[in-house]
Amino acid sequence: MALLTIRKDEDPILRKVSRPVVKFDERLKQLAEDMIETMLDNEGVGLAGVQVGKLWRIITYDQHNEEGSFVMVNPEILAESGVCQDYEACLSVSDTYGLVERPSSITVRFQDVDGQERTLEADENLSRILCHEIDHLDGVLFIDKLIPEPDDAPDDETDQ
Repeated sequence: MALLTIRKDEDPILRKVSRPVVKFDERLKQLAEDMIETMLDNEGVGLAGVQVGKLWRIITYDQHNEEGSFVMVNPEILAESGVCQDYEACLSVSDTYGLVERPSSITVRFQDVDGQERTLEADENLSRILCHEIDHLDGVLFIDKLIPEPDDAPDDETDQ
């Protein structure tokens, strides 16, 4: 396994659309292992292939719980419901975090590293992680979706 270089900030590759994976071989499995190692070494919860310079539709994620790390190849959101807002940051965006609105629940179809098709229902934090990483595959960064934070409530005395 090897640590990969994470592409940052204005690197133009981050705005490119990733290509579907069609070859499920040892090279793909090695990339998946290296991505997991890189993600964990950087204390991330998700990583997309484009973030390490590979324009392949592959993501890894780890919620840092007993479930461990996972890989999704060619992920596609089939359905989404609900809305939630929470703060996000990104391994590819330096010194920035902000409020982003995402679906509170999604259904994702994907393939594993052996090419077997799978479906996953995700909600709450996992839904947010997957939406964030799938956006990367389409050249979209969370900073493109930042929403303004609500202003503090007006003071009674100054509101007259």
